[in-house]
Amino acid sequence: MKTSLITGGAGFIGAHITNELINLGHKVVVLDDLSGGYIENVHTDATFIKGSIEDYTLVLELFEKYKFNYVYHLAAYAAEGLSHFIRRFNYQNNLIGSVNLINASILFKVECFVFTSSIAVYGATVPPMKETDTPKPEDPYGIAKFAIEQDLKAALEMFGLNYIIFRPHNVYGEYQNIGDKYRNVVGIFMNQLMQGQDLTIFGDGSQTRAFSYIGDIAPQIASSISNPSAINQTFNIGADKEYTVKELAETTQMVMGLSGKINFLEARNEVVHAYADHSKAKLIFNQSESTSLEKGLKKMAIWAKNTGSRKSSTFGEIEIKENIPAIWLKD
Repeated sequence: MKTSLITGGAGFIGAHITNELINLGHKVVVLDDLSGGYIENVHTDATFIKGSIEDYTLVLELFEKYKFNYVYHLAAYAAEGLSHFIRRFNYQNNLIGSVNLINASILFKVECFVFTSSIAVYGATVPPMKETDTPKPEDPYGIAKFAIEQDLKAALEMFGLNYIIFRPHNVYGEYQNIGDKYRNVVGIFMNQLMQGQDLTIFGDGSQTRAFSYIGDIAPQIASSISNPSAINQTFNIGADKEYTVKELAETTQMVMGLSGKINFLEARNEVVHAYADHSKAKLIFNQSESTSLEKGLKKMAIWAKNTGSRKSSTFGEIEIKENIPAIWLKD
């Protein structure tokens, strides 16, 4: 039986990949500090370890004990917009923590390191973004993700550590942390609706994104290590059809059966149009048609209503408050 480490396995995407790997017959160890995930998300057949990827001693102990065949690295604080204002935290958590895992994977001869990067590495590249485009990240979150991608390529050249890099974008679905006001726009909208609050949109809502249902990407990420054509490759992964944020707000209200006033806030510094080309992933993984936005949102809405709303708290380690959106400082 193959043994896989899932970092961030109590979080949104990590929990789904854990489920997929257990279904594939893997022994799964989940490492998560529960800063953004929930213990109830973790499959009961997985071994759960509460801890941080920043704890290098713990990381080495786990690699020594479990002799992992594969590492699926999903642990990260993925608040792209907020990363400008938590730069030190961003790099310590998202970059240095990742290097701890890469070091351990080299030392313990892991067969393949699967890394969940982000479309954020492309920055304001004209969409649809392709893997052949030169990454130009515009925020610290994207910079950290791209740095890890580069480090993995260096680790392959120097030590033979195989990797697979995925660049998902705007993923939503069951298990998403709907109580984080800094990220996960679908979850934010559903949480606001359940609390009878206005739906908040930065700018006029004309920004476009291709919102990707988790059920379309988790199986491909989980099974990728069994596909020789995927080894040492980078893939965009997610939905093809883009929508405006305003259209998303309207569709979310429809599937939730709840209506709310849209409150347009002052525009913030963000990439306006971001969606990707998935030709490479479709070729390698024989990807079928993706779930429509309405169908995916309906699935998430059922889960969200059963789970209930969550109180959103203010991030406790804001390092720079200059130019930060005012709503992000309110309790």
